[in-house]
Amino acid sequence: MRKEGEEAHFETDEARGATSPNIVRWVLAISLLAAIVLLSAIWIFGAYNTN
Repeated sequence: MRKEGEEAHFETDEARGATSPNIVRWVLAISLLAAIVLLSAIWIFGAYNTN
């Protein structure tokens, strides 16, 4: 923490009380990719079996 006059400025980790490892971004990215692949496979195999 540093003070500039009356204002206190905190680092990000100090203000949150923890670190941010960005794991949520990885979970969201992998989940989105898995949903796209799964829905595409359902659509493709469904269209293939219709004929």
